[in-house]
Amino acid sequence: MEANPILAEAVRGNWVENRHRGAFVIVDADGQVIASAGDIDRPVFPRSAIKSMQALAIFDRHAVERFHHSPEELALACASHHGEDEHVSNVSRFLERMGLSVNDLECGAHMPTNAKARQALRAAATEPSALHNNCSGKHSSMLSVALAMGVPTQGYVDREHDVQRAVRAAVEYVIGEELTEDRCGTDGCSIPTWAAPLHAWARGFARMSTGKGLDGEHARGAQALFDAATSHPHLVAGTGHLDTLVMEAFMGRVMQKGGAEGVQCGAIRDKGWGYALKCDDGNMVASHTMVAALLLRFADPDANQKAVLDQFARQPIKNVRGTVVGEMRAVGI
Repeated sequence: MEANPILAEAVRGNWVENRHRGAFVIVDADGQVIASAGDIDRPVFPRSAIKSMQALAIFDRHAVERFHHSPEELALACASHHGEDEHVSNVSRFLERMGLSVNDLECGAHMPTNAKARQALRAAATEPSALHNNCSGKHSSMLSVALAMGVPTQGYVDREHDVQRAVRAAVEYVIGEELTEDRCGTDGCSIPTWAAPLHAWARGFARMSTGKGLDGEHARGAQALFDAATSHPHLVAGTGHLDTLVMEAFMGRVMQKGGAEGVQCGAIRDKGWGYALKCDDGNMVASHTMVAALLLRFADPDANQKAVLDQFARQPIKNVRGTVVGEMRAVGI
C-alpha cells in the first residue's frame, strides 16, 4: 500500500522535526471529486466530525416536532463544546425542557476543555459532571430521540438500542454507504462509531449542504442543523477553537467540524461541496493546519477569513518560556 502524502510538517529551528501524512477529498453532492490527495477509499472513523449527521435522527423520529428544539439546541447536538458556562447552562436547559437531568446522560464526565472553565471548577472545589463532557449536547439530542420514539432512555448509548439504530440509519442514508459490523468501535463518549471511506463522509456533507439526493424531510433537517451550527458557532466548540473561529468568519458559508484522531469534515456551502480530511497519525494540531490550508485554497476567503485561516495554516511552536522555536505548517495542499 502506498503511503499517504505529507500534508503538514513541524519545523524546529531550521530543521523539519516531524512530518504528518494524511488524505483529503472535496466532492460535490453527486460524488464528483473536486480535489483530493492520498487514499480516499480507506475507511476511517469520523469520530465527532459527523455529529450533524447523527443529529438527523432528531428529524427522522420527529423529536423536533415534539420538543420544538431551538437553534441553540440543534447547534449543541452538533457540538464538541468546551464546557464553558454558556455550554453547561444551555445543555442543562436542553435536558430540563424534556423533563430530564444530568443523571440521564451516559457520556461520562471530564474536566472542561476550556482552561478558564477548568480553573473555575478547581477554585470552587467542584467536580465536573456529564454536563461538562464535550458531547453532552449530542447526548441530550439522543435522549430526545428516545423520548420521541417512546423507548427507554436507559442504555441509549448501546449499539443495539433503538436510538443508536436510528442514528446509524440516518448516517447511512446521508452518506449512501452501509455501516458494517466489521468496521465498528466505541467512541470516547460511549456511543458506537462506524468507519467508512473518506470520500463517503465528504459526499454526506455535500448532500447535507445542498439537499441533493435527500428527501424533503432530511434536506430540511440538514439545512436546519447547518444553519444552527453556523449561526451559533461558539456553542459548537468554544473560545479560540478553529471550528468556532472559522464558522464565525465565514458567516454561514462554511460548516466546519473536527473529530478526534485528526479528522476534519465540513461543507463549503455556497459551492455545494463537502470535504473530509484525516491526519494519519491523529495529530490534531497538524489536522488543523491541513484543513486551514484546504479552506484557504478552495473556500475563496476574503481578507478577514484569510487572516483567521492563516493563524492555523502556520502555527507557532513555543517552548516553556513562551519563545517561538518553530512552526507547524501545511504542505502539499
